[in-house]
Amino acid sequence: MRGPLLAAFFYDPSPEFGANPTPFVLMMAAGFVVAVAGHIVRSRTLVAFGIGLIFLATFVLPLLVNVARSG
Repeated sequence: MRGPLLAAFFYDPSPEFGANPTPFVLMMAAGFVVAVAGHIVRSRTLVAFGIGLIFLATFVLPLLVNVARSG
């Protein structure tokens, strides 16, 4: 029990992360652009689609990638 808890406090100079963050950042930026365009055009569908893209890029897809790589 103490091993994993103590391991969290040691610095790892090269941690292994789940995936390259570039596609997620680009998808999030596209979501912001679509949502802002939806506000300008006053289209609730575009705003909802943009918010959906942001949610996918920041939570759902990274979670799925990390679960797939860990299992």
